[in-house]
Amino acid sequence: MSARTSHHEGDALPTETVDAVVVGGGAAGLNGALMLARSRRSVVVIDSGTPRNAPAAAMHGFIVLDGTPPAEIIEHGRRQVREYGGRIVFGEVTAAEPTAPSADGDPRFAVTLAGGRTLTARRVLVATGLRDVLPEVPGLAGHWGHSVVHCPYCHGWEVRDEPIGILATGPASVHHAWLFRQLTDDLVYFTRGTEVDADTRARFAARDIRVIETDVREVVDDGDGALAGVRLADGTFVGRRILAVATRTQARTEGLAGLQLPVEDLPGNTGRRFASATAGTTGIPGVWVAGNATDLTAQVGAAAAAGALAGSHINAALAAADTDAALAAAARRTTG
Repeated sequence: MSARTSHHEGDALPTETVDAVVVGGGAAGLNGALMLARSRRSVVVIDSGTPRNAPAAAMHGFIVLDGTPPAEIIEHGRRQVREYGGRIVFGEVTAAEPTAPSADGDPRFAVTLAGGRTLTARRVLVATGLRDVLPEVPGLAGHWGHSVVHCPYCHGWEVRDEPIGILATGPASVHHAWLFRQLTDDLVYFTRGTEVDADTRARFAARDIRVIETDVREVVDDGDGALAGVRLADGTFVGRRILAVATRTQARTEGLAGLQLPVEDLPGNTGRRFASATAGTTGIPGVWVAGNATDLTAQVGAAAAAGALAGSHINAALAAADTDAALAAAARRTTG
């Protein structure tokens, strides 16, 4: 069989135990799967089809691919994984847990998808990504990924010189303000009840950043669906074309409780992630994690690199297990 034979036809779940299952079909998951498939490992990617960057028109900050629509990058990645024999299966994972190991002690994991389909794998790479939790401001969510942005590196160039408002969510929003001030001379900081100390106020004043402490009641459209500004609690309208908000980021953990992966909260209630160590190793033997599920600030390039590193480590662990099993088999033949 050619090393580049495609299994795209149906991408059905295999009945035999596979070397690795990758939960998550974004940049981290696909790059991890690519490394494994190119090492002639049987690998299945479980893709929920709901990437974090779906609302964005283009991905930025990654050399060569800068400006490419996210959907195009993902589709190209799926095609490459399939070219090396990997499978992409669309579905939601509802359960994942360790099962009885093989006779020689190699780990085994059972993964169940919505609808009852099941898969058994020797190793698991969790690359589920994260979800952004927006402040509960009426009208805000409808502009997410377009006129409501979170990352000056992902979206900054595209919103340069626009009237921008920072919707504060906590201390991290002050840092947000410095970064977006680089992009526009017209910046307003809406405190939304968060504290702004005297030193920060002086710095804001020095950079001509206006501070508004009256709470934001709602986001206002211009009548054609575009963002026009915000309405304050006292009825005042403040025109803004762009709003920047530091979201609370949460790793997607649904269906994975059975793996008992350690999770941790980041300081300041800014996020919750899967804890991991070198190359995405976790406290659970046989399970790795990569991308935004463990690094909440990783952009596409960093997430893809983390997936590749985790994939290579998984392959090395499988190679060691294969060798141990072969050695044990040889010893049994000798003694038998």
